[in-house]
Amino acid sequence: MKKISVALALLVALTGCQATQRQNATTGETETNSATKGAVIGAIGGAAIGLATGKDADDRRKRALIGAGAGGAIGGGVGYYFDQQEAALREELKASGVQVKRVGENQLVLVMENGIGFRSGDYNLDASIFNTLNGVARILVEYPETSLQVVGHTDSTGSDATNQTLSEQRANSVRSYLVSQKVASGRIFATGYGERYPICDNGTSEGRACNRRVEISIQPLQ
Repeated sequence: MKKISVALALLVALTGCQATQRQNATTGETETNSATKGAVIGAIGGAAIGLATGKDADDRRKRALIGAGAGGAIGGGVGYYFDQQEAALREELKASGVQVKRVGENQLVLVMENGIGFRSGDYNLDASIFNTLNGVARILVEYPETSLQVVGHTDSTGSDATNQTLSEQRANSVRSYLVSQKVASGRIFATGYGERYPICDNGTSEGRACNRRVEISIQPLQ
């Protein structure tokens, strides 16, 4: 009977999702979206709690179905919210040269074609990136239940200590700009990794320019 109750709960959760599939922007393959996965996980958790707390067999079945419905609604709601934000970002940034990359179910990374550019030794934002950051800010304001991790990086020119400080300054430059565009400051966290994580060859001028960047990660609020 436990298996029947859980199966029924999962069916209820799945039929409550508005859409169960999405296309992966990177691979082009069809995959289950966050709303559906969240609903399934929530339903399983809710059903398990119901089965564990019932007084007798009938009571456990009732509690399992109630728990699965509630858990599925909560899990599906979080996933749906995040899916909607992803779609909004893709629409907003589609002509900007920025790819919105999904990492697992709970993270979006804004992948910039040429990174967010900085001149060597400088942490001031290039004006060419303002429109892109304005677009990011607009969506973040519309979807306040997410947080933003801004991570600064440098090329290998200069000392480790200097580059660490510079990377932090670059991340804070982006953070400050987004705050100026009405994104709540408490949602944005900034950090720097210096020269430790290059994505291009520091042996060329083009590679060093590529490594002078800030990466933006978006996650649900904890």
